[in-house]
Amino acid sequence: MNEKEAAAVGKLSPNSPTVELIAGNNGPVSRLYHKRFFILLLFCLYSMSNAFQWIEYSVLNNIVTHYYGISELAVNLTSVVYMVVYIPGIFPASWLINKKGIRFSVLLGSFGTCFGSWIKCLSVEPDRFWITMTGQTIVAASQLFLLSLPPRLAAVWFGPNEVSRATAVGVFGNQLGIALGFVIPPLIVMDTKNKEVVGNDMQILFLSVAILTTILFGLNIIFFEEKPLTPPSIAQANAEIAQSEESYVKSMKALFCNRNYDLLLLSYGIMCGVFYAVSTVLNQVVVSNPLYKDGSKLAGIMGFIMTVVGMFGSVVCGTILDTTHRYKETTLVIYVCSFIGMLGFTWSLEVGRVWLVYIVCAALGFFMTGYLPIGFEFASELSYPQPEGTSSGLLNASAQIFGIIFTVLASDLVVRYSSLLTNILLSSTLIIGIITTAVTQADLRRQEALKIPIP
Repeated sequence: MNEKEAAAVGKLSPNSPTVELIAGNNGPVSRLYHKRFFILLLFCLYSMSNAFQWIEYSVLNNIVTHYYGISELAVNLTSVVYMVVYIPGIFPASWLINKKGIRFSVLLGSFGTCFGSWIKCLSVEPDRFWITMTGQTIVAASQLFLLSLPPRLAAVWFGPNEVSRATAVGVFGNQLGIALGFVIPPLIVMDTKNKEVVGNDMQILFLSVAILTTILFGLNIIFFEEKPLTPPSIAQANAEIAQSEESYVKSMKALFCNRNYDLLLLSYGIMCGVFYAVSTVLNQVVVSNPLYKDGSKLAGIMGFIMTVVGMFGSVVCGTILDTTHRYKETTLVIYVCSFIGMLGFTWSLEVGRVWLVYIVCAALGFFMTGYLPIGFEFASELSYPQPEGTSSGLLNASAQIFGIIFTVLASDLVVRYSSLLTNILLSSTLIIGIITTAVTQADLRRQEALKIPIP
């Protein structure tokens, strides 16, 4: 098939600047569209606006407890609610994503994020914490339509030699939101006992987020597309055929009967659960430590460093996967390094040297956050040709379950005992994840599918 014939198959001009011809095996021609980068950018910005709100209260834990007159645990619930709504919601959400597609899911999640953000603008009074929880719950429910999308978006739009990096960039948006959620709220909301000043600052914070999410919702309505005219790879073309012939229930059953995927489900949940717990109780840990002054801002900077460096870790790890396709080996190395980093984090907090804490936070963030896209892509390999949205959705459900358990326990242990004991226990759980990763077999089904011609 020559280039002119290939263009006819895709219903595009052979001289179109928006398409790159990449393959043809006696069947539909696979193509890469330049538009894929803009689609990925839109998704990243939308994901960022949602993830920002996950940590914006917890990083101000001591300020929010005083303003609303509530407990520290109640403030942490603003983060835990993200995990609570995800567990029962992921199953209908995964079905809806498979049934209605990526565009519908992005628009629904973007609208929910926007709507919840505006509700929180009405919560700036000391007796309206229930309103802020209502808005936060709506925003939290909206993440059901974004957390599991990066691997699916990457598979639908990107080629086989860039899909891991595209997944990493998709996760990058979420991590950027978390990073900004750590650093921006402490800069806007003053740490003072004057509730009027705090209320004015919180109004600025909430209104700014609401305006941003409204703009992003409008951009998604106008520009976000479901998928390209022609699949980007042979594996994706085959997956679309297989997925069209299999029901959602059968797909779920196939995943749960996949031993290697189930092992990854456990190890991924533990890793993310520890990361969620550390991020959520970071303010408590630092503020309660007499070695540090101005704990709120320090905790915000620490979280920002962890997440920003972690974003680069995600891209680096994604690049390694695209280059080597050594999924299990890369996953295991990152897991061991995360365990070492967690031990270093525990030790550095007790030393009391801020510069040392920053360095260790950077290393911990690089490996723990870098693990996220690796887990998604390893799951896609192990579970192919099941929909990436379903496999990654279950991974996130596991992460939320462990996140709830670890966060509630950590929040209580910090108050009852010490941050040292809390961090030691969190570190020890990573040993289980290392063991389960080590016994997982590298059954790379999607890589094998790349060698099979389209029927």
